[in-house]
Amino acid sequence: MGDYFATVARGLENLAAEELQELGAQRVVPGFCGVAFGGDRALLYRVNLWARLPFRILQTVTQFPCGDADDLYRGIQSVDWRQFLGADQTLAVTATGKTQHLNHSHFTALQVKNAVVDQQRQQGGKRSSVDVETPDVRINVHLAKNQATVSLDSSGHSLHRRGYRVAMGTAPLKESLAAAMIRLSGWQPTQALVDPLCGSGTLPLEASLVALNRAPGLYCDRMGFETWPDFDRPLWERLKAEAAQGQKAQLLAPIYGCDRDDQVIRQARSNAKRCGVGQQVQFQQRDLATVEAPADSGILLCNPPYGERLGRGSDLTPFYKLLGDVLKQRFQGWTAFVLSGNKQLAQAIGLKSSQRWALNNGNLPCQLLRYELY
Repeated sequence: MGDYFATVARGLENLAAEELQELGAQRVVPGFCGVAFGGDRALLYRVNLWARLPFRILQTVTQFPCGDADDLYRGIQSVDWRQFLGADQTLAVTATGKTQHLNHSHFTALQVKNAVVDQQRQQGGKRSSVDVETPDVRINVHLAKNQATVSLDSSGHSLHRRGYRVAMGTAPLKESLAAAMIRLSGWQPTQALVDPLCGSGTLPLEASLVALNRAPGLYCDRMGFETWPDFDRPLWERLKAEAAQGQKAQLLAPIYGCDRDDQVIRQARSNAKRCGVGQQVQFQQRDLATVEAPADSGILLCNPPYGERLGRGSDLTPFYKLLGDVLKQRFQGWTAFVLSGNKQLAQAIGLKSSQRWALNNGNLPCQLLRYELY
């Protein structure tokens, strides 16, 4: 049994804890920007394959008191790194957090790397090379409250990068945040889903992956644990084969994305094709004023511009008023969810939200607002 930690965006800790429990995780404890949990190797692989909300899954190696650089060096050298890293393999070190005497992440990472390669030299003379882009083993060190937590990054890359989204518009929504919005909405695959401001298509595409029971990890080229010395290839191949066999062929209800920008719609269609849902999800070039509901009821999800990244210098109030008018007049019987990073603009929608959640879109504090449309 291993101890693991899933890193997630701030505000998604409890939601990610639910997802991890559904995947079979044990000892699940939400924390700050992450969730601690336990399980066997199969669970570690399964979470990397199926989890839609985390960025990375870290496997804890050791924890020790750490006040300064000497403590850090000794603590790292107390681990026998041969079980995790061969001298012929490349490594990289990522450092987060700080203590009073260790407050530069670059220095912290360098100290960890030195402790590891010094041990390798002492054991046999040969040492690992550093590869910051695609290392065989990525070591993660987190400092907090004079304590160091040393982990291996089992994902190797941020899991929010599914691999299907090559074409992106301005200020794209992270796939993990889109998945969180879909989960919070309570949308079920039997319900129609519309994003009237879809950009390069992230919300509709994430919904289609859920509806078709497609594991997001299947789109990744390589997981971090695939180059670990203890990698169990037959287990990984079996889990991927089971995931592939469990996919559904057809959507049970329509999933639509609309945007007024024809070039962006072409990007969305290109992403849908890479995602394997080019014939399933419908993307249309339409102005917001002409968008109509494709069914009597369903879920509408959107991430309109807030003025922070898009529309700077222009007044977006009329646009938000138009959004409110479209919701009221065209989507009666639906439930709408709008991600807003600007309270004043959200008020221009002219509807009273029945529920709201605090979320972060990158570094922007936002609210996901729920509207019941009668």
